[in-house]
Amino acid sequence: MKIVVIGAGYSGTAAANRLAKKLPKAEVTVINPRPDFVERVRLHQRVAGTAAAATPLTTMLRTGITSLVGAVDKVGAGSVTLDDGRSLDYDYAVLAVGSTVQPLPGTVPVGTWEGAERAREALATLGAGSTVAVVGGGPTGIETAAEIAAARPDLRVRLVGSSVAGSFSPGPQARVRAGLERLTVEIVDDEVTKVTDGVVHLRSGETFAADLTLWAIVSGVPDLAARSGLAVDESGRAIVDESLRSVTDERILVVGDCAAATGGRMACQVAGPQGAHAADTVALLAGGRAPAPYSARYLGRGVSLGRKDAVGQFTRRDDTLLRAYVAGGPAVVIKEMGTRGAKFSARAGIGS
Repeated sequence: MKIVVIGAGYSGTAAANRLAKKLPKAEVTVINPRPDFVERVRLHQRVAGTAAAATPLTTMLRTGITSLVGAVDKVGAGSVTLDDGRSLDYDYAVLAVGSTVQPLPGTVPVGTWEGAERAREALATLGAGSTVAVVGGGPTGIETAAEIAAARPDLRVRLVGSSVAGSFSPGPQARVRAGLERLTVEIVDDEVTKVTDGVVHLRSGETFAADLTLWAIVSGVPDLAARSGLAVDESGRAIVDESLRSVTDERILVVGDCAAATGGRMACQVAGPQGAHAADTVALLAGGRAPAPYSARYLGRGVSLGRKDAVGQFTRRDDTLLRAYVAGGPAVVIKEMGTRGAKFSARAGIGS
């Protein structure tokens, strides 16, 4: 049996390792644009220079798994075609290409490896007193602004977003904002409409100058599923059945950010379990058994505020918020354990 996994993030790596363990006689091939496993949830640390975020993929994959560096042009009809003309046949394929960013001109995106590298290099050239604008009030923006402010207190950091920490309930949201303010991050409750010649334009009509503007909004997915003729939703995510199989081609399983799975959202705590479930589905099908439905399971939401502060709010399994939350040192420990656990689970193929 031949199985191709497209993408080696949390979901793809977890799927590949679990497949190799459950189907030891199968030929498992992983195709990824780079030779590294990137911890996307550490990209803000990479930008600020406080941690590495890439690990050689060869150390993340089980022995016997083949890894190819390349970009996939199309998948379907039992074959994967790369943009350099190479092709691979498969019995099953796992599509795990994640999400992407759509930055405004004049900004540097921090939600991809390539963008984070550009941001890191640009940040390193800034002198004391320079202004860094971070666009996006979600977790990516909050963590990027906080990490830079903590690592470079000589810089002026401004976080621009229409609803900073809006995914939390009022109590922890206020605590996130207070933590940012303690790091001297200036919160601008507005939206950026354009950036021209180093000037940030806001929807309110106000403007301010920035020496570096970082785009910290993750939105959209690669168009591989749509380009391959798979059914997608309005966001371009592949529509899947309850077992994470494409409704267009049951030999293709779709996991992570690029899957329109019921109850899913963009998070490593979702990607890993979906990758593991896809592997289990393939193993069941290979054994002539019916696959089980996937069920999302959440534990909480959290953001780091530099290396010494964090806020985490607990959730029900369906991702609805509970009132309980933690902050400060305990939240730092929980957040770091979750980050390390996601990487460990991907390497172990356990998914959660």
